[in-house]
Amino acid sequence: MLGKVALEEAFNLPRIAKVSASTNSALYVRPDRVKEYDAGIADISERVKHADATGVGYTICSHTVPGVQGERDPATAEKLATEVNDWIADQIKDHRNKLGAFAALSMHDPKQAAQELHRCVTKYGFHGALLNNWQLSNNGSGEDTILFYDQPQYDAFWSVVQELDVPIYIHPSAPQGVLYDMLYKDRKYLVGPPLSFANDVSLHLMGLVTNGVFDRFPKVQVIVGHFGEHLPFDFWRINHWLEDIEKPLGLNQTCKKTIHEYFKQNIWITTSGHFSSATLQYCMHQVGADRILFSVDYPYESYEDACRWFDATEINLQDKVNIGRENAKKLLRLHQYKDADSPIRS
Repeated sequence: MLGKVALEEAFNLPRIAKVSASTNSALYVRPDRVKEYDAGIADISERVKHADATGVGYTICSHTVPGVQGERDPATAEKLATEVNDWIADQIKDHRNKLGAFAALSMHDPKQAAQELHRCVTKYGFHGALLNNWQLSNNGSGEDTILFYDQPQYDAFWSVVQELDVPIYIHPSAPQGVLYDMLYKDRKYLVGPPLSFANDVSLHLMGLVTNGVFDRFPKVQVIVGHFGEHLPFDFWRINHWLEDIEKPLGLNQTCKKTIHEYFKQNIWITTSGHFSSATLQYCMHQVGADRILFSVDYPYESYEDACRWFDATEINLQDKVNIGRENAKKLLRLHQYKDADSPIRS
């Protein structure tokens, strides 16, 4: 299939990649793909080459983990976000028929985050922002803490997101500090895709749901990868407990809709890094093909593996076209890009 859109495709600044590539590749990259990862994480031309060869017409680039969310100092985080955004804007400016970007944001100060998002959308034409989950920070005593975007002070941020009408992609990052020490120090092989990624993002996303972010800002759109970070597989139990137990106990003050409605109206999931036809079929049944977006998870996964799987998977042709490109075109207001309207063969 030509003209696919890929939304979770990571990059790093060359200066950071030089010192962090070995750490990220050791955590997240298959040993026989380390060279490809090293070549592609800071060289944007590499992903264009792979995309052209596999029928991906448009790739959205985003700053890799831990990114700005790993910076505990607000001033350092804000400076890094600006540097990242200016760099990727320069990298993609001559290839806008093939490349777009999500902004990196410091989330220490919700108003400043909103200002940087506004700058990137209006000046550079970015398609929204990707946040590497919660923001690491320090409390008043200098101890590590984490900032969740489901708290009231972040309404200033979500208000601007809704006004700009762009999505926010919440991407996982590895646990650090006391969280790592308590949960994963003795279980290091569960860090990342095996478990910690889904646990952390699903917690954050359900915080947005239960703390009323989507009720206060009903037009906000949030994307999560990896087929929903485990949440669609627990819909019945989540719905049962929220509707039958938690709402009578007070949840109905902040959370007005059902989990199914939030996934139908506010939440999108992608295929990033999860190339299973059985899982795709299940998620189509649970959330609908019109809320699923194709993605690769490059350079941690390969365009070739993702596209070979998706192009061959046996689903309704219109569903495949919608997941592969039409849903993204609608969500991101994409118009002309490489192979955007290429005929689809059954």
